[in-house]
Amino acid sequence: MAEPLVRPRPLTREAAELRAGRPDLTAYVDRFCARVERVDPLIHAFVPESGRHGRLRAQAGELAARYPEPAGRPPLYGVVVGVKDVVHVDGLPTHAGSALPPGVLAGPQAVVVDRLRAAGALVGGKTVTAEFAASAPGPTRNPHHPGHTPGGSSSGSAAAVAAGLVPLAVGTQTVGSVIRPAAYCGVVGFRPTYGRIPVAGVVPNAPSLDTLGVFTADVAGAALAAGLLCDGWRTDPGPVPEPVLGVPDGPYLERAEPAALRAFEEQVARLAAAGLAVRRVPLFPDFAEITRQLRTVNRFELARGHADWFARFGGLYRPETAASIRVGQGVAAEDRAAALTARERLRERVAEATAAAGVDVWLAPSATGGAPEGLHSTGDTVMSLPWSYLGLPALSLPAGWTADGLPLGLQLVGAAGGDERLLAAAAVPAGLLMRG
Repeated sequence: MAEPLVRPRPLTREAAELRAGRPDLTAYVDRFCARVERVDPLIHAFVPESGRHGRLRAQAGELAARYPEPAGRPPLYGVVVGVKDVVHVDGLPTHAGSALPPGVLAGPQAVVVDRLRAAGALVGGKTVTAEFAASAPGPTRNPHHPGHTPGGSSSGSAAAVAAGLVPLAVGTQTVGSVIRPAAYCGVVGFRPTYGRIPVAGVVPNAPSLDTLGVFTADVAGAALAAGLLCDGWRTDPGPVPEPVLGVPDGPYLERAEPAALRAFEEQVARLAAAGLAVRRVPLFPDFAEITRQLRTVNRFELARGHADWFARFGGLYRPETAASIRVGQGVAAEDRAAALTARERLRERVAEATAAAGVDVWLAPSATGGAPEGLHSTGDTVMSLPWSYLGLPALSLPAGWTADGLPLGLQLVGAAGGDERLLAAAAVPAGLLMRG
């Protein structure tokens, strides 16, 4: 019988078992490497690495010697994690999904990796990314339907968690690169408030938007990871009553495909029928202009960040990335400045609308629909666009299926800096959706 491609593993349970010494750390590493050898040739979640098994065995031995007693072991003791290949990891080259010489992209280890390793995690390897975390897709396939995209740009990270290669993977989101692949792959994706996880040591896409995030099998795993990776995490966010849910009616919500919108409305109705308060609020009436503003910022910053590399290695860039950079080269600095000023006004308007409606958590589809067929595109980012532009924390929960058996996701969005409360509040709808 063929080994199943979809087998997500809860992070909290795996971390607890490893701290207790079940299984032995070397045996755990052996099992990880064996599954990668069997499954990854079918989904291509990891960047190929010669000597992966020997490297991890040596690191596991060092970790076990450092923490011989279970009581002293750190929270992610021995947990093997995936790290998106735009994030620098000591000992592993950074390709960023590109053909550029790795030495050109090299840099000091990212802060997020420092924090993972301080928590006891082992880096299982680099996960595949779209080129420079933009739109040119890598080879990763969706574990649910290998003929479909896993989403992007954090494609390998989402697929690795969905396939049970790792219980935790790191991704980045500039527009929709955590929330969308999480939805397409049927896992939880958490994108914290902009700046909550330091991006030092990450190859930039658009610094005004770039945000690190995580993929896990469930909300509890996302909360565990967030508490270890985010600045100033509050382990006790205070009493969290059942959240008041807001539905952002208007042109933004209408960008979802009809079938996905029907599924979303069924999800909302299920939550309301369970007793949760749901309020429909007109929001983003100027959505087309918001989209234009984000694209202005994104393209300008992408072009400036790649100015030196593109001048030297432009012929090595994928056509999609090169086209975006050339568009950005034509964006004036004053247009970017005007877009960022408009973003501040939008933040004020959305905060006022949220307070006036008494909304705790906004609901929206995580993506416009299920994962598209083919690997030529990573899908549409539009359902994440306004929330990413505003820098708000967002969470994608697995929430049903398309008619042809592809996962759908429900996106929950909280207030800026309210990451702890968002994750705590998400437990209620997550439990209801799972039971449904």
